[in-house]
Order: sequence, then C-alpha cells, then structure tokens
Amino acid sequence: MIPISGWLANVIGRKRYYMISVALFTITSFMCGISPNLTCLVISRILQGAAGGGLAAVEQSMLVDTFPPRQRSLAFAAYGIVVIAGPAIGPVIGGLITDNSSWHWCFLINVPVGALSLILVSRFVDEPEALIRDRAKLLKGGLKVDFVGFILVALFLGLLEVTLDRGQTDNWFSSPFILTTAIISAVSLFLFIPWELTRKDPIVPIAMFGRRNFGISTIFLLITGVIIFGTTQFIPQLLQQVIGYTATDAGMALTAGGLATILVMPLTGILGSRIDSRLLVGFAFVVQGLALWNMSHLDTQLSFESAATARMFQSAGLPFLFVPITTMAYVGLKPSESNQASALMNVARNLGGTIGISTVQTLLAQRSQWHQARMVETLNPLNPNYANSMAQTTHALIALGQPKASAAAQANALLYQALGQQAQMLSYVDVFHVLMLVVFAAIPLLLLMQGAKGGAGGAAA
Repeated sequence: MIPISGWLANVIGRKRYYMISVALFTITSFMCGISPNLTCLVISRILQGAAGGGLAAVEQSMLVDTFPPRQRSLAFAAYGIVVIAGPAIGPVIGGLITDNSSWHWCFLINVPVGALSLILVSRFVDEPEALIRDRAKLLKGGLKVDFVGFILVALFLGLLEVTLDRGQTDNWFSSPFILTTAIISAVSLFLFIPWELTRKDPIVPIAMFGRRNFGISTIFLLITGVIIFGTTQFIPQLLQQVIGYTATDAGMALTAGGLATILVMPLTGILGSRIDSRLLVGFAFVVQGLALWNMSHLDTQLSFESAATARMFQSAGLPFLFVPITTMAYVGLKPSESNQASALMNVARNLGGTIGISTVQTLLAQRSQWHQARMVETLNPLNPNYANSMAQTTHALIALGQPKASAAAQANALLYQALGQQAQMLSYVDVFHVLMLVVFAAIPLLLLMQGAKGGAGGAAA
C-alpha cells in the first residue's frame, strides 16, 4: 500500500484518506487482539498492514505542505521526536507485556491511541486549498486507474518481501518456492519500470527517481532502513540468545538509544536551518560507521551498561540522517508532488528495513555455521588446550558431586555450549563489520547532491 498511498491521497483527499487509514488500523488492531487462532491473526494483520501502509507517507506530506522550506527542518525534527518515541518505549512495553501479560495487549493498546488520533485530526488538520483544487481537476478529467501498474508493483514488492523473509529458512534458491517468488518479483519489476514511465497518470511516478536529489535521498533512506531496522531487530536477538537477557532487559537496553535520539533531534532541526544538509548527513554516516565499528568489538562478557552505551552512540547520529535527508529530498519538487514523494521515500525506507533484516539473518546463520565449523576442527585430543580444558572441567564436575562416568560427557556438553556461544558472537561481529562498510560506501554520493542550506527546498503549498 505504501507506493500507491500518494495516489490514493490525491484521489480520495489527503485528510479523508488519512482518517480512513487510522480508523481501519484501529479496528484491525482490535481484531488482532481478539483473534482466537493463528488464521484469524494473520488475516487481521494483513488488513492492519493495508490500513497502516500510507500513514507515514501522508504525515510527511502534511508537514511539507504546512511549513515553508525554511521551517521544514524544525518541523521534521519535531515529527522525528514523535516517530522515535514509539520505538524508544515500544521495546520496553513489548518486553513487559511479553514477560508479564498476554500478547493480545500488544495489539489492543493501539485502540485508544487510534481513537484519540481520529479526534485530533478531525479537529486540527485542514486540507490545503491547492490539494482540493488539484483533486477536483483530477476527478473532473475522469479518473483513470492504473490497474496494471498496481498489479505489477504489488507482485514486485509483495513477492520480494516473501523471498527475503523466507529465503534463509527455505535455503534460498534451492527451494522451488523461493525461486518462483524471486523470478516473478524480478519480472514484475522489469515490466513495471517501462510501463509506469510511459503512462500519463502512473500510479507510482518512478520518473521522480531521475531527479538527482530525490533519487540519491531515496538511496540514503534505503540504507537508513537497513541500519535502523536491521540493528533494532538483531541487537535484542544478540542480547537474548547470546548474552541471556530477558525480553524486558533487552528492550531497556534499546530504550537508552531511543532517549538519546529524542534528545538530539531538536538540535538537528536547529542546525538543519543553518547548515548545509549534506554536511549533516555526512556527519551522521560517519557516526553510524564508527558506532558499528564499536559494536564489532563487543564480546560474550557484554554488560548491560556497555550494550546500552553502544546503542546510544549509534542512536545519537540517527536524527542527522532522518531530518536532513528528508529535507534534501524535496529540493526542486512541486507542491503537487509531495504526496507521491513521501510515499516513495517511505517505500525506500521500508524496503531497506526488509533487506536489512533478511541480510542480517542470512549473514548470522551462515557466519555462525562457518565459525562453528572452524572451531570444531580444533576440538580433538591432539590439541593440548582442548585436552587440558576437558580434564579441568571433568575434575570440577566430579568435585561438585557428579558421577565420574557421566562427568566427561557433561564436560564435553558444556564446552560445546561455550563454543556455540562464541561462534554466534563472532557472527554478530561479522554483521556489524558488513553494515559498517555499507555506511562508509554511501558517503561519496553526497558529492552528487544539490545543497539545501537553511532548509531550502520546493515551495510549500
């Protein structure tokens, strides 16, 4: 729904489309919360995703049309605080619910928030006159729906999501199912690009990617999605599976990073109106690279303080990505293009998240197997370190009262458990290194962008 949310906002009316989306998201959240079985939950989640797909895109376009270019950095910073506040407190609330209550409340908690949102939007959000005129003109000329484009983009993104999500589990292209979804997704993209480029009223205006600032900004947002979603998903996994944290403790470690982001976000808005946005983005990528390099030096003796500090270091640089990139993306765009631009940027960020999570999990699995295989090669009686460790552990278990006959087997099991933990930790280190290289490789693209000093950009509606 994200890539066509801009078109839907233009056709239905942005405020009306937003309120419909919020209402449906609230209702489907309630349906998820009361689902009696997995089938009902999956169906409700599909409907929830369809309802929520356009929310972020419409929100950003509202900001663009409400604030003049010189004030957009501050507006995006204020918006960013709200956006970051959710992920900051979400892991803690989710962990507490998971550990102490029922999973149903992970969905039911959305219901009062959605109801409050509907009330506030209906009272305080206005539809710009320019958009009302554009919508009337669009409908007067006869509404033409690009069904072919919609089907192609749905097949491309939907099956790409399935391929990336299930690839590692199903052993990638050795699976006929994954091979089929990948081929259909690739063919759909191959047909989608020329089709949309030759339409007078395309459902997804991909020609916008040809504009230098917008095209590079979407690449940056895709990389940002890889970093944010990838690390947010697998750092708690590291803390729980390797270090042994509870879901609540892992959430608390992430929350420290969210708080750092919230504190830095206002500074980003102030600097964004005074400093060239390219410098801020360059600074942010350097911070992200150094933070990932720092994370690549974590080990199995990781303390809660070290985990929280590492996340805070990374999170402090995120506002300098979100706000300046969004500001630069609108340089040279017309007011009538804000809905579509917001939709495409959210596609890039979410697609980056999908790629990031899939890549991280694939690398973790493959590198863990590789490290474990290399370590196992050294576990033989000819290795004096192995022999000494086995002897010491066996004697310690016997001293604790374990039968001599089973002490050796238990010592071997303990050693293998420690080996598995070390292999997993090394695989996480490898992933941090890969993400670090991706971040540093993106920095030269800044040289190709047009500056947006002082929040310069396209005219507001």
